[in-house]
Amino acid sequence: MGIRLYNTLTRSRQEFVPSTEGRVSFYVCGLTVQGPAHLGHARSAVAFDAIRRYFDYRGYATRLVYNFTDVDDKIIEKANAEGIPYLQVAQRNIDSFLQQLAALRVKPADIFPRATEHIREMLDMIEILVAKGHAYAVDGDVYFSVPSYSTYGQLSHRPLDEMRPGERIEIDERKHSPLDFTLWKAAKEGEPSWPSPWGPGRPGWHIECSAMSLKYLGNGFDIHGGGEDLIFPHHENEIAQANCYTGTEIFARYWMHNAYVNLGSGKMSKSEGNVVNISQLLDKYGPDVLRLYLLSTHYRHPIMFNWDELDAQVRSVERVKLTVKNVRRVLSGAAQGPEPSNDNREEPWMDLLKEQAEKSVRHFESSMDDDFNTPSALAAIYDLVAEMNRTINAPEFRLSVGAVSSLQAALAAHQRMVDVLQIFVDAGQEAAESITPRLLDLLVSLRTEARSRKEFATGDRIRNALKEMGVILEDHRDGTSWRIAND
Repeated sequence: MGIRLYNTLTRSRQEFVPSTEGRVSFYVCGLTVQGPAHLGHARSAVAFDAIRRYFDYRGYATRLVYNFTDVDDKIIEKANAEGIPYLQVAQRNIDSFLQQLAALRVKPADIFPRATEHIREMLDMIEILVAKGHAYAVDGDVYFSVPSYSTYGQLSHRPLDEMRPGERIEIDERKHSPLDFTLWKAAKEGEPSWPSPWGPGRPGWHIECSAMSLKYLGNGFDIHGGGEDLIFPHHENEIAQANCYTGTEIFARYWMHNAYVNLGSGKMSKSEGNVVNISQLLDKYGPDVLRLYLLSTHYRHPIMFNWDELDAQVRSVERVKLTVKNVRRVLSGAAQGPEPSNDNREEPWMDLLKEQAEKSVRHFESSMDDDFNTPSALAAIYDLVAEMNRTINAPEFRLSVGAVSSLQAALAAHQRMVDVLQIFVDAGQEAAESITPRLLDLLVSLRTEARSRKEFATGDRIRNALKEMGVILEDHRDGTSWRIAND
């Protein structure tokens, strides 16, 4: 049996069958970047990172698209309040979040598309929807006609007559139906806008993700993910407009949603000011503890934020890392000391450890195959670590060829599992993985210093060399940032 995942569309666990054998295509809805990211954003990123890494572990070639909404009302309001361009607000929050993802060991997306870079694709979609009678223009605005799509509500499982205007559905008397949603907004004074057949304006929120996912992954891609707060209306609207645009019913084949992180009486939310920022938690606990905290709860179950539980995870991380460190110390001693004994005395503890290593890997895989059950997968790691600790502390333990073989097998099994969850990572390995962003930060700093001395040729040489390696430098009024170029 292969991987089974819970599909929100069918409300059931289904065996995963990729659209292309050996490949998995993901689109995960990212941030609207009007402010710093919080723990709820980290939860979604870490959950889908573990899911993606497990597909990698199972031998699939994965392709992940993670978008940023870099223009919307709140971004514009923030920019106007600060007296700076709206893209400057968006860029600083994108830069900050990408640095936090790197610190959390989240594997970078293959593509990080931004809404403002895909206006043409959105306009093309809207024009076809209008031509097909699924959308209409009113005073420079364009709306999607919900009644024109007979299966609207299939993802959220809500009949049309149960949907109410004002409940995440904007009220506008110009609409043909109260449920119709905005595809294009007519320009307002002082706001960014783009030309369109209906006059200057900017895209509505929902059209962004349909246009970008179809561009980079094609119709019928495998997995569309995001937080459960996006099921309605965002993902519901994505399905409607995409299927009407393509004339098919296969926009995304599996829909996966992570639950909220709750703080106090409600979900963590920037709009409510009810947040704990990622940077605050990383500074206090580091990536191991934070990832362990988030993955100790199944991705579809809510997390009630609790400082005491975070403190408890500190101790869990320390225990696991100490045991692994001690096992490596024993093996290091074996490598540097006298040749281990190779006699034929029975060593039952050696067999127990090998059996536990194999059992833990089976347990880990069956847990992750079952809708990515990370709490159960973590239990498999804990069981193996406990057996390693018992082995090296047993009175009868002695360094033999068999002991070395068993300990090496246990460490290899442990490493295979932690590579997926990216918890309990060896400090030396983590330092090596952090070298690339640190080197890029250093090169940006050296370029800035060269430019301040009017050594522009040196600055251009650094920029061009990085560009050839796929790293784009972007100069802003308050400094320079770098990002990996999109495909």
